[in-house]
Amino acid sequence: MEINETILREIISVVVEQTLKNKAQPDFERVVDKSGIIKIKTNTVKCEPFNGAEGVSLKDIVTLEEAPRMGAGIMELDHTTFDWTLTYDEFDFVISGVLEIEIDGRIQRGEPGDIIYIPKNSHIHFQSPSKARFAYFVYPADWQSV
Repeated sequence: MEINETILREIISVVVEQTLKNKAQPDFERVVDKSGIIKIKTNTVKCEPFNGAEGVSLKDIVTLEEAPRMGAGIMELDHTTFDWTLTYDEFDFVISGVLEIEIDGRIQRGEPGDIIYIPKNSHIHFQSPSKARFAYFVYPADWQSV
C-alpha cells in the first residue's frame, strides 16, 4: 500500500487530535455537565510534587477555561512546612490529617471538615505535623499571574 499525502495528513490529524484529547483528560474522576457544573471525586486525585518542595504535592482540578474566576485543587503536606505569600484569597478545606497555617507566630490548626480562610497578601507557613490532604479554592483563578 502506498501512502499518499492525503492519507498521511489524515493519519497525522487523527494522532494530533487523540494526543490533544488525552492531554485534556484529567487523570482523576470527574463529571462535567453541559451546564458547566463540574463534580470531582477528590479521593481519585493524585497529587504531583510541587516546585521541588520536600513533602509538598498538589494538583489543580479545574482549568482556567472551565473556571476563569476561581481556581481549585488538592494539596498534600507530608510532615513538612513551607513559606508562602498569597497574592490571592484562599479557602482550604481539610480532607484528612492536620493542616496548620502559621502567621506572625500564631498557628491556626485545621482538622478534617474544617475550613480555613487565608486573605490575600498574607505571608504564612503551610505545615503539617503528620500528613494532611486538603482542597484549596482560590480567587482569582489565575493566581500565578497576579
